[in-house]
Amino acid sequence: MSTYSSQLHEEQQSIDRAYNRLDALRAQARSRLADVRAAGSHGSPTQRTERDSFAAMYEDRLTQLRAVEDRLVFGRLDDTQGERRYIGRIGLSSDEHEPILTDWRAEAARPFYEATPSNHGDIVMRRHITLSFREVVGVEDEVLDIHSDQVSEASSAGTLTGEGALLASLSSRRTGKMTDIVATIQAEQDRIIRAPMDHAIVVQGGPGTGKTAVALHRAAYLLYTHRRMLERSGVLVVGPSSTFLHYIDQVLPSLGETGVVSRTIADLIPGIEATAIDSPRAAMLKGERRMRHAIANAVAARVRIPEQLPTIRINGFAVPMLRSDIEQAQLDAKRTRQPHNKARETFIRSMLSTLRVRYSEQLDYTPEQAELNDVMMQLRMNDTVRKTLNLAWLPMTATWLIDQLFSKADQLRKYASWLSESDISTLLRPKGSPLTQSDIPLIDEAMELLGPDPKAMARQAALDAKRAEEEQFAKDTLAQAGIGSGIVTSQMLLDHINGADAELTAQRAAADREWTYGHVVVDEAQELTPMEWRMLIRRCPTRSFTIVGDVAQTTALGGTRRWSKTMNALFGEASWDLHELTINYRNPQEVSELASDFAQSEGLYISTVNAVRTIPDSVARITTNTNAELMDEVSTQALDLVQQFVADDGTGRVAIIAPRNLINPLRNSIRHSLHEHLDADRFERLDQQQTWDEQISVCDTQTVKGLEYDAVIVVQPGAIQEEAPSRLVAASDLYVAMTRPTQRLLIVRTQEGENELAF
Repeated sequence: MSTYSSQLHEEQQSIDRAYNRLDALRAQARSRLADVRAAGSHGSPTQRTERDSFAAMYEDRLTQLRAVEDRLVFGRLDDTQGERRYIGRIGLSSDEHEPILTDWRAEAARPFYEATPSNHGDIVMRRHITLSFREVVGVEDEVLDIHSDQVSEASSAGTLTGEGALLASLSSRRTGKMTDIVATIQAEQDRIIRAPMDHAIVVQGGPGTGKTAVALHRAAYLLYTHRRMLERSGVLVVGPSSTFLHYIDQVLPSLGETGVVSRTIADLIPGIEATAIDSPRAAMLKGERRMRHAIANAVAARVRIPEQLPTIRINGFAVPMLRSDIEQAQLDAKRTRQPHNKARETFIRSMLSTLRVRYSEQLDYTPEQAELNDVMMQLRMNDTVRKTLNLAWLPMTATWLIDQLFSKADQLRKYASWLSESDISTLLRPKGSPLTQSDIPLIDEAMELLGPDPKAMARQAALDAKRAEEEQFAKDTLAQAGIGSGIVTSQMLLDHINGADAELTAQRAAADREWTYGHVVVDEAQELTPMEWRMLIRRCPTRSFTIVGDVAQTTALGGTRRWSKTMNALFGEASWDLHELTINYRNPQEVSELASDFAQSEGLYISTVNAVRTIPDSVARITTNTNAELMDEVSTQALDLVQQFVADDGTGRVAIIAPRNLINPLRNSIRHSLHEHLDADRFERLDQQQTWDEQISVCDTQTVKGLEYDAVIVVQPGAIQEEAPSRLVAASDLYVAMTRPTQRLLIVRTQEGENELAF
């Protein structure tokens, strides 16, 4: 009779085979990389470029193979023919092309996530394999065919079980890094991950339903399924904060994918950094779709007829600049339908040509080309001509335009006539103020209308010329080899020479504002304003999006409360699909019910209907008499949670979520308490941690969006509610705060605070 230990031993042999193959592939990639590097810089430019391309390819392959080390294998499928199929992070085959490991994204792996006892096809049993480093430490079997002999075999071996792998992952301590769910993807999640790419997908789900994980696994699946297209165009992941992006940055590499561009709205434009935050109302006003008209009006207003038009003297002749000249030149420029700064080149050429002709018409002879060239040079260098032409068609940068718009009330009145005086007062700020995140979509809109500034255009012209030379070289190379058309194209050869892999594509995409991506993933999408959506659509004209969020967690005044209203306007009613996740995997049932009941009582839409775990005493409420007692109590409770959940190996996360005016006092109080009660080394380690990776966080509700912790203390929820700009936003803020913990939620408030908000 098979025993549990014998099952572990048997699986260990298969796992060893997979890891041995992984080690062999790594050694092979390292060897080939070493050979390429050993060649040095010898040979022709083409040979050197080719070596650089291969070096980049081998480096990328090594990065991929290293990233899948942890839990390389996590599952097995047994079919009716007695065949076994192992499921893992990447696909592996032997030198003889015999399958060793099936990539979790392959169609053959789909039953691992979706097969059920009533719909299992030829799959008899599904096995979950738990590894500690490279050692098999656990196996759990789900027998899908109840008439199979494997029911009794698994029962006898002690491997027959249900959702043990999932529950174990939910109970583990948080690490500050999101882990993939590749071993525990549930059927409703898998169907979304594998949905076709031709529609925009909206994933609505409450806290802890796995929205973010689904979105990232979908990105990995699409990169696997549509490799050729997405390696050329890239995938963009947009998150709500840099802390959030740090939190998720290991998920895609662990799934074998590198080179995805991850950004927030604030840093989506290369070279532009937003360091300030607008008030909620200012952010809402800037995010309204009609603000695009304000930007367009501000650009159009810089094309005008100057009040005074000069007469220029060239070689003793008077050359007047006429109103009709400017009007015609402006018309010539507008007919090009090019961005403002680019069209300005046509305007300048037309004006200078008109002035040169007017000069020539006064001569008694036909001037030679040298004289005409000299006249052109004099016109170009004339300060009066330059100033007048600038007044008639002003060259601008987007940041200058936005700075002018929000520092001058008369410009807001003129270009955004729908704004009230109260709105204008909300938006006004001193000239030269730092950019805010809400400015970024407006700057992007301005850049689209303006085009690059003249200096940037000169740099781009040089790049375009280099690209043209490279393309001609590729065509000539193919022609010389007699393969100028067919399977191998000049573009394919050029991509090979330039190292067109996913990682290099990502580097190019991140540096190019005008790059268009093959797919865009948007997390916490309910927070985006219409102008932010406009900015993202510009980056993916095919509108291939994975959009995840929860309308119950919307805290932006200009955000989404109803998906249909936002999505119909962006994609059209027939071009997007809504999927709803309903199972809460993060919160204990006691926490989930408390938060859901509160949110529903406040009028929020709650889509989560079930939590998979119960943890007795996972919710506690503490009331103090005074604010001083409150500070002491929070510090005491924080210390207890740190000792219970925070480990020296870097695992365990505790958050203290408080009103903004209490954050600094609480941070100081908790730090003092930890300093007093923890040994010096442990305190020093915790105290020196980076903000994005700290095990103890004292923060507001916005900071914790999208994140999860082992334990959470919500301090003075009534005061948090009072800070919000609206009642619905207040409810969403508190709903977010209450749904962060995986193990324990404490609500600490004064008696007065309990009277303000009872739950």
